[in-house]
Amino acid sequence: MTTTRLSAPPFPLPRIFAPLLLIALAVCTIRAQELAQKPAEKPTDKEAEKTAAPVKTENPAQIELLETHYRFEANGDRRKGVHARVHINSELGVRQFARLNFDYNRSFESVEIPLVHITHPSGGTADILTSAITDQPNPAVVNAPAYQDVRVKSVRILGLEPGDILEYRIITTTTHHPLAPDFWLDHTFDHSGVVSQEFFDIDVPASSKVQLHVAPDSPYEIIESESRTDARVAYRWHRQPEKVGAQAATHSESADPDVILTTFQDWSGVVNRIAPVLRGNLALPEVVAKAAELSQSGATPEDKFRALYDFVSQKILTVDLPLGTTGFRVRPPLDVISSGYAIPEEKCALLSVLGSGIKDGPIATPALTLSLDTPKDKPPRISALSRVLVEASLGGKNLWLDPSIEVAPLGLVPSDLRGKFALRLFSRADSDDFDRITKDPPFAASQRVNVSATLASDGKLTAKVHYALRGDNELLLRVTFHQAPKEKWKDLAQLLSLSDGFRGQVTTVNASDPYATRGPFMVDYEISMPKFVDWSKKPVRIPALLPQLGLPDPPSRPAAGAAASPIELGTPLEVETQMTLHLPPGTNPRTPTGTSVQRDYATFASQYSAKGLTVTASRHIHFLLREVSAERAADYNAFLRAVLSDQAQDFTLDRQFAPARSAKPAGPAPPPAQKP
Repeated sequence: MTTTRLSAPPFPLPRIFAPLLLIALAVCTIRAQELAQKPAEKPTDKEAEKTAAPVKTENPAQIELLETHYRFEANGDRRKGVHARVHINSELGVRQFARLNFDYNRSFESVEIPLVHITHPSGGTADILTSAITDQPNPAVVNAPAYQDVRVKSVRILGLEPGDILEYRIITTTTHHPLAPDFWLDHTFDHSGVVSQEFFDIDVPASSKVQLHVAPDSPYEIIESESRTDARVAYRWHRQPEKVGAQAATHSESADPDVILTTFQDWSGVVNRIAPVLRGNLALPEVVAKAAELSQSGATPEDKFRALYDFVSQKILTVDLPLGTTGFRVRPPLDVISSGYAIPEEKCALLSVLGSGIKDGPIATPALTLSLDTPKDKPPRISALSRVLVEASLGGKNLWLDPSIEVAPLGLVPSDLRGKFALRLFSRADSDDFDRITKDPPFAASQRVNVSATLASDGKLTAKVHYALRGDNELLLRVTFHQAPKEKWKDLAQLLSLSDGFRGQVTTVNASDPYATRGPFMVDYEISMPKFVDWSKKPVRIPALLPQLGLPDPPSRPAAGAAASPIELGTPLEVETQMTLHLPPGTNPRTPTGTSVQRDYATFASQYSAKGLTVTASRHIHFLLREVSAERAADYNAFLRAVLSDQAQDFTLDRQFAPARSAKPAGPAPPPAQKP
C-alpha cells in the first residue's frame, strides 16, 4: 500500500565546491534516470508540477478535472480510482502525456486502465486500444529476477495534438498487503494551478479505528462533507477552481499533507507491524556460520563487524527501489547472499542478522529515517519514512550505516539524514522508538586540493590537479565515480575542471578505488589550456589557480516582526588549497598580500609568495562551529567580506622580452675582379 512520492537526489550539495559537485551529481542523476525511471501514479509528473511556483504563462497541459476515490475494507484491502480530464495546450504537453506510466507490485496490487479517450477540437474522438498497453518489469529490476513483481504498466497515447482533451481512468486494487489489516494514505491538493478542479473521496468501514487529520491551516478553499451509515463512513472534499489563488502558491511542500488517514494509533504500532516483516529471519545456524566465515580475518569484534559491513555494502549489488516497494518484505539472508543483489531493506536486514552472529559483537538493528522534525507530535504515517539505515554500537561509538550506498565509508551517511529522527525497529528498554541520527561524521571532514602548473612562454598553461577528500563531498564523488564507467571519467574530470575555473582540455584522469573507504577519496587530472595569457598585454594579471571557497550567504533581512535566523555553517570542515606555478624565463611576478581572519566559528588564512620563477599560493579555511547566532550577523559579514576580498586578488606578471638580434653587418666588399 505504497504512497507515490517524488524521488529526490540522494544527497544535498555541501557548501564547498558546490558547483563542482552539482555538475558531478547531475551526471550521476542522469545515469540513474536512464537505468530506472520511476513511473508516476499521476502522469506527467503532476507531483513535480506541484512543486513549481505557478507562472502566468499557460501550462503545457491543464488538468481540468481530477477525481480520486479510495475505498478501504476492514481487512486492509483497498481500491483506488483516479479519473482525469486533461486539456493539451502545447507540444510540450503532448510529450508529457505521450505515455502514462503506473508502477505497482503485482504480488499484492493490480492496475487496470479501463478508459483512455481523446477528443479532438473538431469533435472527432479516439479510444486507445488495449494493444497500446504494456506491462513490464520496472527497469530497475530487469536483471534482478527476485523482484519481477515490481512492474510498470504503461499506455502509449498516439495521435495526441495541442488542443485535444485526454480523459483516462485508472483503478489500483490492493489485496493482502504485508502490513494488512492496517491501511493509510495522505493527500495534498494541487496548489500550482495545474489542476483546475479536484475531488477527493475516502470511504472506510465504520468498524475500523482510523485517525483522520485535516490540515487546519490549509490555504485552499475546500468544501468538505461527511456521510455515515451503520457500515461505512465517507468523507468528500471538493476544491473549486475559482478558489485557487496566490495564497495557495505559498504553501510549503515541507508542510504536512492536507489529509492524513491511518489505522496506526501511534508510532509503536508502525514498529510492531514493520519489524516482524522486515526482520523475519533470525540468526539461524547457517547464518551464524556465514558470519564467522566472512569475518574470520578480523582480530577484534570491531574488525569482524567492519568485514561484514564491507561485504554487505560492496559485494551485494543494490537494487535501488523506493522504500516500501515490496511492502517491507525481505528475502532470507542466505537467498540474498547467493543472489548477489538486494534492495536497501534487505541489505540492512542482512547486516543486522549477520552482526548478531558475531560473539561479543555490536548490536546492529535496522532503523527507518523520518522526514519529520517532531514525529512525536505528528500522526504516524508510512509516507514519512524516507530511508532505511542500520544503527550499531561499535567501539564505544554509536554509528549509523547505509550499506545500500555500496561505497560509503563505515559510519558515513548522507548529510541530509544526520540530525534527523529515526524509528528504531527494535527498541531498547531504556528508550522509546525514536532516536537521533548523529550529526557528526565518524571522522573529521577535510578537503585538500593541490595544483601544480607550468606557464609557457607562448601563454600555454598545463596543470596537474589533485583532490583528497574526506566527508560529505567525498561521499558524493565516490558515488559519482563508482556509478560512471571508466571511459566516462574524463568527462567527469572535465566538468570538475570547469567548476574550478579552468577552460582547457582534460588530457588524463585517475581516481582512487571507490571501494577503498578507509582513506580519503582521491582524484587526479591533467589539463592543458592554450592561450591562458596574452603576453602582449601589460601587465598580465592572473588569479590564484585555486578553487573558490563557497561560504554560506549573508543572512537576509527578516520580515517585519519575524526573528532573525542563525547562519548555518554545516558540518565542521577543514579545507586547504595549494598552488605552485612555474613561470617562463624573463617573468617578474608580483604577489598579492595574504590575509588572516580568526573567529571562534571559523578561521581563514592565505599566503602568497614568489621565489625566482616559481610562485605559490595557499588558502586555508576551517569551519569550527555548525552555526553563527543571528546576533553576530554583522561579525559574520565582516568575515565573509575578508574572504571574498582575498579571493578577488590577482598575481601580476611582467615579462621582459630579450631584444631582437640585429643582422650581422656585412664585411668589406671584395675588390673588383681585374680584367685580364
